[in-house]
Amino acid sequence: MKRHAIFFVGFILIILSQHSLAQNYPVKPIRLVVPYAPGGTPDIQGRLFAEKLRQRLGQPIVIDNRPGANASIGMGFVARSPADGYTLVIAPVGPWTVNPHLYDLPYDVLADFAPIIHATASPGMLAVHPSVPARSVKELISLARQKPGALDYGSAGVGGFGHMCGELFAMMTNTRMTHVPFKGVAAAMTDTVAGRVPVSFNVAAVTIPHVQTGRLRALATTAATRMEALPDLPTIAEAGVPGYENTTWMGIGAPARTPQAIIERLNKELTAILQMPDIREALHAQGAVETGWPPDRFRDYLKVELAKYGRIIKAARIKNE
Repeated sequence: MKRHAIFFVGFILIILSQHSLAQNYPVKPIRLVVPYAPGGTPDIQGRLFAEKLRQRLGQPIVIDNRPGANASIGMGFVARSPADGYTLVIAPVGPWTVNPHLYDLPYDVLADFAPIIHATASPGMLAVHPSVPARSVKELISLARQKPGALDYGSAGVGGFGHMCGELFAMMTNTRMTHVPFKGVAAAMTDTVAGRVPVSFNVAAVTIPHVQTGRLRALATTAATRMEALPDLPTIAEAGVPGYENTTWMGIGAPARTPQAIIERLNKELTAILQMPDIREALHAQGAVETGWPPDRFRDYLKVELAKYGRIIKAARIKNE
């Protein structure tokens, strides 16, 4: 009985200390690491969230851009940081679930990070140059099967979102197109608009302006549901590839073993921020939608995405460059 009483008291003390920790946190500035150079989507969204977090938490949120080595420098820095809630990272799908299959990383995504929130998701878009004689996904599949490997598709780089979209499409349709990697989204778009690379899998936000001007023809979106901005444009799944779904997303995490009370506090604040009208408007202008998943759901999703991209990379025999 005495042992049970001691255990119970100890358990209650842990709960109370965790609660107290969350109530007092934070007492100093928080560093939000962006593992990319300034100006990209992770940096833009990170700064949006940082300003609102500053207002809600009463402490500065310092953006720390640490680009390099396909985001592994910044991710590695956070993985090695003290697990006290004062060093966080915001990163898209690649560093979380693609890089582990392509690079020898100095960290383990599941073991060395505590997921805080799956914050946003952004659909991709399958588009073609007007010279391509395909006006639907089914017609593009037929064209690709007639001449295996003859159609080129561009992306922002090996292992990037567009590359994964293209390889998943090929795997699910039993087709083969030739991947042409570029150094960034802008370069890939330029060559697609010029007709030098006839097919594009890219983020919808950067593709829509070219579709609206007629320089590209949109065939479908890569998400599970249609876009609000283009309600008449089907998803790839609706257009002939049942089960197809691939989106790029943004997640925020902390070093593993960060106190659960702090993780939950940050999730609560960020969830509230994502519901703010000005934040939602800013995200929608970028082609993103707010998700706001809790830590457990984000961790489960990481496992699913890691497995999915592992299958794609293995099937396509993708190697890092």
